[in-house]
Amino acid sequence: MKILMGGNDGEIRDGDRLLVEELRNKYPDITFVEAGSSKEQIDQVKDCEVYYGWPTREVCVAGNHLKWVHCPGTGVDQLTKIPELVESDVVVTNARGPHAPPMADHTFGLIIGLAHRLHEQRDDQREHVWDTDKYLDTFVELAGSNMGILSLGDIGTEIAKRAFGFDMNVYAVDLLPRTAPPTVKEVWGLDRLDELLAMSDWFVVTAPITADTLGMIDRRRLGLLKDGARVIIISRGGIVDEEALADELMSNRLGGAGIDAFSIEPLQEDSPFWDLPNVIVSPHSSAHTPNMTAGRRRIFIENLCRYVAKEPFLYVVDKKAGF
Repeated sequence: MKILMGGNDGEIRDGDRLLVEELRNKYPDITFVEAGSSKEQIDQVKDCEVYYGWPTREVCVAGNHLKWVHCPGTGVDQLTKIPELVESDVVVTNARGPHAPPMADHTFGLIIGLAHRLHEQRDDQREHVWDTDKYLDTFVELAGSNMGILSLGDIGTEIAKRAFGFDMNVYAVDLLPRTAPPTVKEVWGLDRLDELLAMSDWFVVTAPITADTLGMIDRRRLGLLKDGARVIIISRGGIVDEEALADELMSNRLGGAGIDAFSIEPLQEDSPFWDLPNVIVSPHSSAHTPNMTAGRRRIFIENLCRYVAKEPFLYVVDKKAGF
């Protein structure tokens, strides 16, 4: 058996090399090949059964013998855009789970930063400015406020736990509504999304990007949010209409936004989000902790054990649903 360990943006990272070394020791009869560039991957994938990484369409087409693709992240939108992969019998798995706690922590970093204008105070610190009056009566208390979560999956559930600790009222909508956990007051179907928006002081986007969620929070729906409400985008860009969101923020009708994911990344140089004082931008970095990275690799090792033993995989992706 031959497994291709694909690079990320043309690069094999040191952590992935350590993973390959561990796997070679564990499975000496399996050939593990590292390939960073797309050209290298196309050459190597032709006789591979397994691909680890985010293959391009060209790599998938060249992989005539592929049986399993493992995405070492959570979002699989890059893969579900490849029709040859979606329509094939190739099984796709991902590494959901380990990302959720650090992403929830990051979400609350953005929330508290916006609520207490910490990014502005950091700017004052750099300029050696001490101006207490500037912030008088401008902070927002979290206790008693309403949080609306779009998609109560792993990330949304972890965010709800933290919101509960801050005495916030948490509501959610989900494609597959379920009984609300103790940290959430109610979980509704998507038919009540407009209602959720209208009641939210904090609206948090944790949904995957799919054909159904693309552009879901459009200009009309952003207009349903309360005056002064704040938006957090922590999962994927493209779900919220960014032009409409920027307009709402520039007019100060909305109180602010914390954004970790954009429809085009890196964020374009002329984007208004760079300079809006009521926005905190982070570079799609919310999950990057050593525990998360180690957890993702453990999932691949477990799934490889299952593949060798011909046992069912963990975390199989519905390629047509997109998650």
